[in-house]
Amino acid sequence: MALRILLADDHAIVRRGVAQLLIERELASEVIEAGTGVQALALAARHAPDVAMLDISLPDVNGLDVLKRLKRDMPRLPVLMFSMHREDQYAVRALKAGAAGYLSKTADPALMIGAIQQVAAGRKYVSPEMAEALANYVSLGSECMPHEQLSDREFQTLCMLASGKRLTDIARALSLSVKTVSVYRARLLDKMQLANNAELTFYVMSHRLIDMNPAIAG
Repeated sequence: MALRILLADDHAIVRRGVAQLLIERELASEVIEAGTGVQALALAARHAPDVAMLDISLPDVNGLDVLKRLKRDMPRLPVLMFSMHREDQYAVRALKAGAAGYLSKTADPALMIGAIQQVAAGRKYVSPEMAEALANYVSLGSECMPHEQLSDREFQTLCMLASGKRLTDIARALSLSVKTVSVYRARLLDKMQLANNAELTFYVMSHRLIDMNPAIAG
């Protein structure tokens, strides 16, 4: 049976390409496109999709926040996170927040089709990379890494600071005040026992928490 799929991504060309693929492969009867988190929430409530594909880097609301709100309002809706961020960056956080799986935008079409079919059937989708990230997380047991103590918003602020963004840039990207972002920075430095942005950047690079390719986003 063809599915009604909600696709939330801030790049129109990505949405159109994925939508065309899913309809041509007869996996989707309809692809409902959203360019922002707010649109995704509204369209999900209006159309009751069978599956949601959700980017993390949305222009208004962080994708993890959208995921949590979708799972609160529509707990039976399977949500597949669809992002350029590496699995070891966000996969564990996404699964803990209720995602049914995490798919990289670099995945080939056959893998995408299989992942959507799997979550639509009520199962979890776990790629080899995600399985490794989960294994590393479980093997740590109670020995939590400093960055794993951070909230989703603090973690996002951490990665953006390490990539060289200023507080004003982060505030604009997250639709927050500079004061609020400054509070997040202070909290994450305290939790991780770091003194300044230089130590923060060194930590992030050492643990490969961000991609080094500046051309990759979302």
